Order: sequence, then C-alpha cells, then structure tokens
Amino acid sequence: MKELAGKKEIIKQLKEKILAMEGFSSGPDSHQFDFGLGPMNAAFPGGTFPVGAVHEFISPTQTSFSATNGFISGLLSTLMKQDGICLWVSSGRRLFPSTLKFFGIEPHRIIFIDVRRDKDALWVMEQALKCKSLAAVVAELRDISFAESRRLQLAVEDSRVTGFLHHYFPRKENTLATVSRWRIKPLPSLVIDGLPGVGFPRWEVELEKIRNGQPGSWQFEWKNGVFRHITVPMRAVSEPGLPRKERHYA
Repeated sequence: MKELAGKKEIIKQLKEKILAMEGFSSGPDSHQFDFGLGPMNAAFPGGTFPVGAVHEFISPTQTSFSATNGFISGLLSTLMKQDGICLWVSSGRRLFPSTLKFFGIEPHRIIFIDVRRDKDALWVMEQALKCKSLAAVVAELRDISFAESRRLQLAVEDSRVTGFLHHYFPRKENTLATVSRWRIKPLPSLVIDGLPGVGFPRWEVELEKIRNGQPGSWQFEWKNGVFRHITVPMRAVSEPGLPRKERHYA
C-alpha cells in the first residue's frame, strides 16, 4: 500500500511540474480562488480556473466587447477580493469606471492607462505582468502576433500575475501563446413580470481552447455579487392551466 501511495504521489508531482512548464500555476496557490464557475471548473486542468496565466478573449462585435468586459470584471472581483490592484490598459477607454462597483470592485483599485497604439498597450501589459504586486492585468487591443503573446506568457511565469488579453475587432484571428481562448456573448436578462427595469446580466461563455483541458459552452448570470450557472434556458413559457404568476422558465 505504501509503495502504491508513493507512486501516486510521484505521478501527482510530475503532473504539477508539467502543468507549471505549460503556463499553469500549481500547488495550493492555484486553489485559493473560487470564481463560482461551478460545472465549468471540470473543463480546467486541476479542476480550477488557471491563475498566473494569460487568457485571450475575442470580441468581434461591440455587443460582445461590452459583454466580455463585464465577464472579465466578474473574474477580477474574485482576484481582487484581498485588496488587490489591477492595471487596465487600452488605446481608447470604453469602460465606465463606476460600473465596476456592480461587480464589487472599487474603481480606485483599478489603474487605467490610456495609450495610442497596440504596440504601446503590449509593452505596458508585458511590464505590468512582471509586477508581483498586481492581482491582474487587462489589456484591450486589436492586433497581436504569436511572438508578442509568447512574451506575455513568459512574463507571468515568474510573477504568477493573471493576465486578460481582450482581443477586440481583430483583423485576423491567429494562434496565440495563451493558455485559453474565450468568446463571450450577451444573453437576454430575466425580467420579472410587472416590474420595471432590466434583470441581472447573463452571458453565453464559450471556452474555445484550454490547454490540457476540455473546451465547452456554458451560461452564467451575475447575481448578488457572484456568478451563477444557468441550468435552464431563459425563454419564459406558460403552460395551459397555469396562472401567470406561476410561469416558469424552461
């Protein structure tokens, strides 16, 4: 029994070393964050969202761009819970800082840097990813090459800072040296009958690529400060014989 346990421990350590070489955090630090992604965690190697790595988000349209920034803000709320600081760089800021409060983030804890060119944004992101004092770095840009993305991934291997590369309105979608690739689409919010306003934000989250993991698609809602996995579609239907107040969602 001791010999079998010893072999299992050796295999576990080897797997952790391989994942670390491929850009994933290993050890207890990778499990200290609970992003509330529920069943989606099974898609990630080790069963947890990879921190200390660079993630690519692709937004081909303005609606997906806004939805993606919202979803990223939800992830940042977990990374920054312990008074963390995030740097957000872009070449034309489209994010309204006050909206971050909806995700539990005080705007003054985000350092916004506005630049003119993608090359400047890349340089700032690379330097920021080397700063161990930051909880995360977000960069919005249109064009990036594989070699440029490789430098970003190398930067986080020592600092273990999590990077979010928001690739918006891309002229071309080339392979990058990121650990994952995401596409976020907005979904209609659920509005309770008879009440004004809009419901909580909802997204269709597609994980196109995840190194050593399993891609897939999920639906989430941001409610009461956390992600909530949606297990039923959002179209309201009324079965014959049911009064309006007993309408369910199926």
